[in-house]
Amino acid sequence: MSPQETGLIAVNAKKLLTFAGIALVLFFVIAQPGQAAGLVGNIVGFLRSSAESVITFVSSVFKG
Repeated sequence: MSPQETGLIAVNAKKLLTFAGIALVLFFVIAQPGQAAGLVGNIVGFLRSSAESVITFVSSVFKG
């Protein structure tokens, strides 16, 4: 198998996994909209908390 064919297979696998992931997310949103919204809320809350922790750490480092 040539390197070009191997790269083509990798790209096709990546596209297939991307489409499968999108389809799974859409199915979850359509089948369980309340739980999907709760999951997104939890993710946003986690990201916000993480950002606040990083800001606190950086502020502490430069204060003193």
